[in-house]
Amino acid sequence: MKKFLSCIPVLLLCACQSLPTSAEWMARGDGYFKDGKPQKALNAYNKALKLNATNAALYASRGAAYFFTGDYAAAQEDFLQMLKINPYQPEGYTALGSVLAAQGNFEQALEVLNIALALDPGKPETFFARGGVYFMLEQYDRAVSDYTSVLTLRPAADVYNARGAAYVKMGKRDLAEKDFEAARSGQVPDKLNDYTMID
Repeated sequence: MKKFLSCIPVLLLCACQSLPTSAEWMARGDGYFKDGKPQKALNAYNKALKLNATNAALYASRGAAYFFTGDYAAAQEDFLQMLKINPYQPEGYTALGSVLAAQGNFEQALEVLNIALALDPGKPETFFARGGVYFMLEQYDRAVSDYTSVLTLRPAADVYNARGAAYVKMGKRDLAEKDFEAARSGQVPDKLNDYTMID
């Protein structure tokens, strides 16, 4: 009986060591998300947040997964929680602005994206998001200006296509065709990044 009782602390230690940490659950979630399995990612992020509810990066990751599944209300809630933990994170404002725009709250999205640019004026993802909002508001000249800022910082085919679409709306077909050609050229990456909203 004494031998058995003396083994209990060792068994408990071994059992505790095999339990995944918050960081491990987050890494699993990130892997699932990159593999296009958002529901598995959400499950992993939920487990991570149960272990560490004050990690802003976890809220950002889970918010992105919610965003890409179309659950904008849940995404917005996570991005707000992330900014509550760290209000000086420009990526958080970019993410929040993107989810507001996806819900049709364009004016509010502009306010939030302007905060992001005030915190980091060289972030191409934020210019791209704000350009999209200006496009939806039919402010095509401002959209072109933001898309041009992105192309100066980090050219990508999706940005050339977006600026080309704005030029079409402005009646500038020759400039639009140049952008569409640049997008098809294969000389630039297809996308600004895999997760434009959350870089």
